[in-house]
Amino acid sequence: MRAHPHAVRAVFLLMGFYLLGTALLTACAVATYVLFLWAPVISSIPLILAVPVLRGLFVLRVPTGTRPGLPLTEAEEPRLWHTVRELAERVGTDPPSEIVLTADPGASVTEDARFLLPVPGTRRLHLGLPLLLGLDEAQVRAVLAHELGHYAHHDTRLVSLTVRGRTQVLRTIQHSESFAHWRRKKAVDGHLRKAAKAAARGRTRKRRKHLRRVVLLRRYSGTSLRMLIRLYTAYGNHYLRSTLALSRRQEYAADRAAARITGRAATVSALREVPVLETAHEQYLRGYALMGVEAGLLPPHGEVFGGFGALLAARAPELAALRTGPPRSAPSPYDSHPPVADRIDRIRELPADAPGDEDARPATALLSDPGRTARALEDVALAADLRGLPRAAGWPELLHHTMEHGARRSTSALRRALAAHTGGPATSTALLAVIDAGGLDALAERLPVPAGEAPDPRGAAYGALHDMFLAELTERNLVRWEFSWQRAARPLLVHPVAGSDDGAAALASAVTAAVARPPDTAPLRLLLAHAAAGR
Repeated sequence: MRAHPHAVRAVFLLMGFYLLGTALLTACAVATYVLFLWAPVISSIPLILAVPVLRGLFVLRVPTGTRPGLPLTEAEEPRLWHTVRELAERVGTDPPSEIVLTADPGASVTEDARFLLPVPGTRRLHLGLPLLLGLDEAQVRAVLAHELGHYAHHDTRLVSLTVRGRTQVLRTIQHSESFAHWRRKKAVDGHLRKAAKAAARGRTRKRRKHLRRVVLLRRYSGTSLRMLIRLYTAYGNHYLRSTLALSRRQEYAADRAAARITGRAATVSALREVPVLETAHEQYLRGYALMGVEAGLLPPHGEVFGGFGALLAARAPELAALRTGPPRSAPSPYDSHPPVADRIDRIRELPADAPGDEDARPATALLSDPGRTARALEDVALAADLRGLPRAAGWPELLHHTMEHGARRSTSALRRALAAHTGGPATSTALLAVIDAGGLDALAERLPVPAGEAPDPRGAAYGALHDMFLAELTERNLVRWEFSWQRAARPLLVHPVAGSDDGAAALASAVTAAVARPPDTAPLRLLLAHAAAGR
C-alpha cells in the first residue's frame, strides 16, 4: 500500500518531537557531567530539566476523545443505514462499521487506525440527535456526505498521529513549567531554611554559602527553564500550524465531495444551519433541559434531548435572523476548520451542478421511532449521577420546582441576617415587623455585598425581600410559573389581585413600597393576605 503524503509528513513531524527530546536529554547528561566537575553547586539543574522531557517523551497514551452515544444497528434504523450506504458508494468509500447517535449538535467520523500506521481500522460515524431534530433530510445528507468524504480522502487515518504529536508537545511544555518551578522552589526553600539555621547558630560562612546557592538556583534554573519552554513552544507552534493547515485542507476537500454528491445548495444550507443549531442547543441545555439539576429533577424521560425540537419550532422567527449568513472572521493558522463564510464562498465557486437533494422532510424521518430513540440515548449519554435523578411529569412542573428551589436558596443570606437581628425565627411576619419598626437599614447592613460592587443597603434589601416573598408565594403554591419555549418564565398569581394575575408586577410594586422612605408594608401584607384568602 502506497503511503499517503500527508501521513508521511505527520510521521516525520512526530519523529522530530522524539529527536528533539533525545537531543535535549543528551545535552542534559553532558551538562550535568561538566557542571559536576566545575560547578557542583548548580550541577542538579540539568537533571531538573530532564524530568519533564522524559515525561513528555514517554506519554504513550493518546486521548481517544470518545463520546458517549447510542449505537444504531441496521435492523433498528434501516432507512438511516440505507442512506449512509448509498452516500458512501457515491462518495467512493466503504461505509462505516458503526453509526453512533450522540447528544451533540454535530457529526464526525473516526477510524481505529493502527499505531503510527495509516492502515484501515474500525470506522464509526457519530451523528448528533440535535442535527436530526433541526435539519431537513437534504441538509443531513450533505452533512453525511461531508463526513464520508473524510473517509474517502483517508483523513481519519492521520488523527492518531497528529493528536499524539499535539498532546506530547503540549504536555512536555506543561511539565516543564510546573515541575521545574516546583523543584526550583523546593531547592530554594531548603537552602533558605539551612541559611536561617546557620544564622541562628552564628555560622556566617555557611549562611553565605547557602544564600549564594539560592541566588544561583534562581538565576540559572530560571534561564534554563525559559530556554527549554521556548524551544518546545517553537516546535509546538510549527507542529500545530502544519497539522492544522492540513485539517483545513481536509475540510475544503470534504465540502467539495458533499457539494458534488448532494448539490451546492444543500451543502451551503447545512453549513449555514449547523452554527445556528449549536447556539440554540447551548441555550436549550442551559435554560431548559438541565435547569432542574440543582433542584434534583429532570424533564420527562426522552425530553432531555428530545425537547430540543420543541424549542426550535417555537423560536423559528428568532433563529431565522441567525440564518442570514455567518459572520466573516479572519482565518487563524491555529483553527482546525476554515471560517464558515469562506467555505460557503468556495462551494459557490464550484462549477454549476445538477439539482441536488431537495428533500425538505424533517431529518427525524430517517429514524424508525424518534421518541424511543431519544429515550434510549438518555440512558447511555447522560452522566450516571444525572440518570438517577427523579423525573418531572412535565415541563411546567419542572419549572415550578426549579424556581422554588432557586428562590429558597437565594433567601438564605436574608434569613440568616434576620435570625441574627431578631434572635428568633426568620419568617415573613418577623421581617415585616422589623421593617415597620424602622430596622430595615440595620438588617440590610448584615447582608453580604457581592464582590466588586459598592455597598448599596437599599438595593440589597430590595433584592432580598423580593426573593424571600417570591419564595414564600411559590412554596405556598400561591404563584404558578408560566412555562414558555419563546420567552423567560414569569410568575403568575393563582388568585389575581385587582383583575391582574401578573405576580411579578404586583410583587415588585409591593416590595418597592416596603423599602421606601418611610416604608409601607401594607401592600405586601395585602398581597399575602389576598393570595392566602383566595386559596
